[in-house]
Parts: sequence; structure tokens; C-alpha cells
Amino acid sequence: MDSSSGVGVLDKAAAVLAALEQNPLTLAGLVTATGLARPTAHRLAVALEHHRFVGRDLQGRFVLGPRLVELADSASEDPLVATAGPILTRLRDITGESAQLYRRQGDMRICAAAVERPTGLRDTIPVGAQLSMTAGSAAQVLLAWEETDRLPKLLEQAAFTSASLQTVRRRGWAQSVGEREAGVASVSAPVLAPSGRIIAAVSVSGPIERLTRQPGRLHAPAVMAAAERLSEVLRRSGNAD
Repeated sequence: MDSSSGVGVLDKAAAVLAALEQNPLTLAGLVTATGLARPTAHRLAVALEHHRFVGRDLQGRFVLGPRLVELADSASEDPLVATAGPILTRLRDITGESAQLYRRQGDMRICAAAVERPTGLRDTIPVGAQLSMTAGSAAQVLLAWEETDRLPKLLEQAAFTSASLQTVRRRGWAQSVGEREAGVASVSAPVLAPSGRIIAAVSVSGPIERLTRQPGRLHAPAVMAAAERLSEVLRRSGNAD
């Protein structure tokens, strides 16, 4: 089937987004992946970045941008986000802390869904926020189930080590205390496909004063149960591979 819509600039922009769906890319990589001329690829990528359909990772490579997550959430077309809402709300109610769902995009993680603690001091992460993959319990989880050959560069700057990621994978959850932001603690667990591929990370976060310096002791069981519930619902609906 002809993939052309007849609108050249739209087809080229779609080719850029399709290329970035697989991996973060430099401009040279984008040219190779799309077959577009270098000036055209650059012009389109920068224009898409202006509208937040494309972003940049810590190495300056092009990645899919937060606007795509926001649109999917608004349209309720993203099965992961649609399914996560009630589960995150329940997790928030059980723990009394803000709950989030993160996905990895290159060297960043994106907040795909969030439910905040209604009152009092809380850790507020807006949907679409781009956070580092080098700090925080969700970053640990998203990397602990990743292929080891994709880790070294990130680990050079990370607040955690390869050994600590092995511990995370073995016990099934991660915690952080003041790692991403001073005064904030968090606990995260993986949403996994039946193949074992990491899909996302479910988290709760809040002030250290409430979560203590061992937040996993308080909330790991609830976070793991929420992540497993989300994995199960996605498997049943056929949206996890």
C-alpha cells in the first residue's frame, strides 16, 4: 500500500516521527533513517521541536516529544494511560502520596500519567514532564530491565550503579531518597510485558519526612501490586507484547 498521503511535507514529518519511534537519533541518523536531505530533515525536526512533537535528550539527539503523550492522554487513545488512571488513583489512596506513571524516551523519562495527593505537602510532577534517567527510583526501574549493552553511557552520570540495578531487578522495586530532588523520596516498580520487556514504571513520591529514608519498607508492596495490576490488565486487553 502506498504510504504517501499526497501532502509531501506531512509525509516527511510523519517519516521523522516514525524514525524517532525506534530510537533517539542525531541529525545524521535521522537523515539515514528517513532518506530525507539533511537540510529538510533538520528543518522538519526543528519545526516539530518547536511544537513539542520532538524533543532532545541529554546528548542533544532528537527524541519523541511530550506533546504526543499529552495528545494521547487527552484523546484517551493510549491504552496504557487510560488503564493507569484508576490504578494510580487507588495507589494514591492506599499510600496517601502522589502517584505517577513514567515511560522512557531515549535518555529521558516522561511522566505519562499522574494523580496527586489532594492536600498537604506533595511532589507534583505534571503530565508530559521530562525527567532525567540518571536519578530517581523510576529511572532505576526503567533501566534495571533494559539490555545491559545500552546502559554504560547513562551509568557514567547516574546516581546509581549497575550493581544497584541488579538488586532492583532481583527484588522487583526501587527506592530513592533525595536522589532526583532534595527532600523527596520515591518508590517505583515495573510494568512488564509477558516477554519481560519493560513498558513503564509506576511510582509514588513525596517528602522524606513522610516516606522516611527507607520508603520501600512503607510502600513497595502497594507499588508492586499496582504495577502488576497494570501489567495484567494490559495483557488481558492485548496491549502488552
